[in-house]
Amino acid sequence: MRTIDLRGIDLATADLRTLVPRPVVNVEVATQAAAELIAAVREHGSAALLEQSERFDGIRPPQLRVPAEAIRAAVDGLDETVRAALEEAIARVRQGSAAQVPAPQTTALADGATVTQRWQPVGRAGLYVPGGKAPLASSVVMNVVPALAAGVPSLALASPAQKEFGGLPHPTILGAAGLLGVEEVWAMGGAGAIGALAYGVPDAGLAPVQLISGPGNIYVAAAKRLVRGIVGIDSEAGTTEILIIADKTANPALVAADLLSQAEHDEAAASVLVTDSPELADAAVAALDRQIAATANSGRAAAALAGPQSAIMLVDDEAAAAAVSNAYGPEHLELHTADPHATLARITDAGAIFLGGYSPVSLGDYMAGSNHVLPTGGAARYSSALGAYSFLRAQQVIEYDRAALASVHDRIVALADAEALPAHGEAITARFE
Repeated sequence: MRTIDLRGIDLATADLRTLVPRPVVNVEVATQAAAELIAAVREHGSAALLEQSERFDGIRPPQLRVPAEAIRAAVDGLDETVRAALEEAIARVRQGSAAQVPAPQTTALADGATVTQRWQPVGRAGLYVPGGKAPLASSVVMNVVPALAAGVPSLALASPAQKEFGGLPHPTILGAAGLLGVEEVWAMGGAGAIGALAYGVPDAGLAPVQLISGPGNIYVAAAKRLVRGIVGIDSEAGTTEILIIADKTANPALVAADLLSQAEHDEAAASVLVTDSPELADAAVAALDRQIAATANSGRAAAALAGPQSAIMLVDDEAAAAAVSNAYGPEHLELHTADPHATLARITDAGAIFLGGYSPVSLGDYMAGSNHVLPTGGAARYSSALGAYSFLRAQQVIEYDRAALASVHDRIVALADAEALPAHGEAITARFE
């Protein structure tokens, strides 16, 4: 990992944003490619999706919609230990998601004058689950459970076809979907799948959705950006990233293990360590060298750690570390400091925050009860994790009786006249003539 030394430098937030490590990617190329794939799906429907699957996944699925019997067979075929783990994860995420559903609230502004805030789920959601380098069955849980908690009545889940499994999505993904009662699963992936969910595929019987959620690679993120406005999206959740703030009290072996845990996702994954202790940095690097040699995905992890998106950043103190983190806006932020709660008070921008040595990102990936579909690429500075609220729309219900409307008649007319919109005022006056 390269080192970026910021000690002794007083930098504004805008300057820090230019110095934090980011992947070298050509977003325009990804966007152009995603646009072409989406356009092909809109024009040619299922034929385009089948061709894209053959081109990118190495297999042409026998059919795009996964048969119900295949989902049932996947549930029956789940390893007992894996099934128990999925069921526990589902139970925990259900608890966390239920707490995210706001109760309706009615505000009485005067006698006979109320405004009620209610929360209405979208009618249909499209849930994307990656299946490339890692079959993310846990992402089924993270997408489906909050949608169910919000009360979404119709769900369509898409995951890439797998050559090894005859053109079906990975069986663990199908098994997780079956455990959650998802009946509509599509063997399709990438930008084309996002376009299919957004616009629908009439010749395959796929109806368009109102909102798309789920993580993916840069092409999936680009596709979600392109269809935003046609549908809602949760966020542009791309390749994973972790930032760890650690001081001299941190355990370097644990810091290294957590950096490695995210680096194994993808060669483009970002692992960043921010510390005011050069000694801790050196010890973490040494631990990383030992751990990489012993891990199964060593090649992928080593490429990620050596990439421009990963770095060790040396700073003067904890305040500077927090400033760097806030400028970065990490998807996952771990705080390995003497007082993580005090460090937390300095943090404003992060997708999910893990406190102390016993709260690693891997816990959040599976079993914490939080959601692991999180904003990446700095988007945590303005967006949040997937949750039940992602599938809800706030609606205001206004109810005034005659006396309550009469009490504000003159003021409405005055404002309407001031804005040169007299018909607005006349609509009020008409009720009292």
